[in-house]
Amino acid sequence: MTHQSAEISWTGETPVSTLYEDPYFSLDDGLAESAYVFLDGNGLPGRFSPGFHIAELGFGTGLNLAIAYDAARAAGALPLHYTGFEAHPIARADMRRAFEAFPTLDTAWLVEAWGGGGQIEADGLVAEVILGDAAQTLPAWEGRADAWFLDGFAPARNPGLWSPALLAEVARHTRENGTAATYTAAGAVRRGLEAAGFQVTRRAGFGRKRHMTVARLDG
Repeated sequence: MTHQSAEISWTGETPVSTLYEDPYFSLDDGLAESAYVFLDGNGLPGRFSPGFHIAELGFGTGLNLAIAYDAARAAGALPLHYTGFEAHPIARADMRRAFEAFPTLDTAWLVEAWGGGGQIEADGLVAEVILGDAAQTLPAWEGRADAWFLDGFAPARNPGLWSPALLAEVARHTRENGTAATYTAAGAVRRGLEAAGFQVTRRAGFGRKRHMTVARLDG
């Protein structure tokens, strides 16, 4: 499947997609926001257990994988399984530069392992980034996740990654009592998750964002 590599500009230390005109992470504190939205939003690290599987729409710089792996290691809950879906993979040099903003986070292993997609090898981590349009790649995926990080670019800028059909595929690839979390509280996203069978809750967002969304797929 063909894919187009990410084209990036920079706002200070923050990479910005030139295609979607949207930053890869918060301009304020990307590390804290990612931990708040994607870890806390999915009840992590409390839900971690060996073999726990995270899936992510929008691999981006790999920041969310790095913080999840760090948290799972700290919790003694390896191996961690991870599957990311990414249409526009970032270059290794851009990944390295983006991670310079987070010197306290161990990211050297990811920069070294990153080959633009495919398998990512690290001790206690079973990870893969599937390249291409998630509308095509997710339906073909045979796995199911315990937790979803829904981290595509903003729905208004990248609506295809938030479509009702794709959110239905997220639900279909979620284990019983699995969860999802996202920084956006857009009504269309909440309604799409509800239509897919999730129990959806709006909670306080990070920093200047008033709200975010968490969801659970009840068994």
